[in-house]
Amino acid sequence: MAELSAEEIAQRLIDLNLVTDRDLRSVWGEFGRRNVSPEEFTQLLLRRELLTNYQLDRALRGERNGFFYGDYKVLYLVAAGSFARVYRAAHKETGRVVALKVLRRRWSDNPAHAEQFVREGEMGRTLRHPNIVPIYEVYSKGRTHFLVMEFVEGHNLRDFMRLRKKLDPLEATRLMIGITSGLNYAFQRGVAHRDLKLSNILISSRGQPKLVDFGLAAADERISDEALANHPNPRTIDYAGLERATGVRKDDMRSDIYFLGCIYYHMLTGQPPLQETKDRIQRLSKTRYLEVVPIHKLDPDIPRVVAAVVNQAMELDVDRRYQTPAQMLVDLNVAAKRVEAGQDIDELPDAEAQPTTNGDRDRWVSMLAAEGRQQALMVVEANTKMQDLLRDGLKRAGYRVLLTSDPNRAMQRFDDDQPPADAIIFSTGGVGKPAVEAFNRFGQEERTRQIPAVLLLDKRHRGWRDEADVAPHRVVVTMPIKLRQLRDVIRQLMPGESAEAQQR
Repeated sequence: MAELSAEEIAQRLIDLNLVTDRDLRSVWGEFGRRNVSPEEFTQLLLRRELLTNYQLDRALRGERNGFFYGDYKVLYLVAAGSFARVYRAAHKETGRVVALKVLRRRWSDNPAHAEQFVREGEMGRTLRHPNIVPIYEVYSKGRTHFLVMEFVEGHNLRDFMRLRKKLDPLEATRLMIGITSGLNYAFQRGVAHRDLKLSNILISSRGQPKLVDFGLAAADERISDEALANHPNPRTIDYAGLERATGVRKDDMRSDIYFLGCIYYHMLTGQPPLQETKDRIQRLSKTRYLEVVPIHKLDPDIPRVVAAVVNQAMELDVDRRYQTPAQMLVDLNVAAKRVEAGQDIDELPDAEAQPTTNGDRDRWVSMLAAEGRQQALMVVEANTKMQDLLRDGLKRAGYRVLLTSDPNRAMQRFDDDQPPADAIIFSTGGVGKPAVEAFNRFGQEERTRQIPAVLLLDKRHRGWRDEADVAPHRVVVTMPIKLRQLRDVIRQLMPGESAEAQQR
């Protein structure tokens, strides 16, 4: 810096169009003179935000190019990858801040690579979803090719995980819901990602995940084995290795789902499921996919409903893997609800046993899909302490609970065409004998007789058992009883739950 005077630096910045004459007049005016040190001069430019450190360093090194791309002035280098560099930039006229993804020169000199970059950019322009970083403009002229994208304030997921190490199941599942929503939107439009990895997911300052780089680093369908082994993007090699191991074609969209599972696994455990290696031949090896440590063995404390989603997403048998992101999204929403409700993991199917056959898988998927709509229970009880106990216990089991102290009012609620609940519990604790009478009437009337019902007898009222009109879906339970046992009784009565499913 000592080699240039302040005035020489000012002239260089003018020549590069980084500052204007008006800017400089204001700076000199603040000093009241031009005989200032280079350090004083540049520090004032930086403080006034007329220049960035990135621009200053390049200008002082004598760089002449790379300060502008089209109508955008480069502010900082954000990231540099194998194929492109990403800059924070501002529009010269409006000042709008954007991200520029600029294809590196070694690739832009190759017409085939430049064409692919532009083609994938144009494809990305069609995607508009809250969990996908939008592409506003695709520029391709001569040897210069770049994309104008939303600038996301925050971190990519790789840096986020370096800071956090691993995430709790609920936070990880909520992030996965956003990521999978974005991927599902793209899938519905026939667009695969082909480069799913932590660094291609941005986490905004508000905690919203956003997918970036749809297909921008994917291997060409016609690429040779030798060229693939030397491909600069490790994830592209991972996709090829997975598809060789599973016997599917190179562009199978279900490969994205496998790597979606890998991201979920990493967030939950803090470790990547696939062994990290720089050896490209090992990355293509089937053994690498067979040696993944099951997530429940790596961390037994992960809720089984969460582990089950990871397992199915990472199934090597593609027919047992989720076939679409939409299927995975249903199960992620169920998992989030169960984790948030504090659902006991031993009430779920064993993740280790799931899925062993197509039949087991179908029952597992059916169970999760059925929970996509929260089932409702009506509880008829007048004792407030008992009301609180039943409400809290049943809510933790994942049910929506409706409370009333009046048996007649409960019957009236079922007069509508749409029943307010999927099952009902009549408790005699605070209601007494009218609860038994309402239970019997509920089983006799046309509109309610097929709805599951439980008569919960207080220990003082055991003698009323013989007065109850019971059926396979209408049972009597006598106090004292544990909440877990009551929940088991309710699950056995609910529609769509077979005895076999309840035992798992």
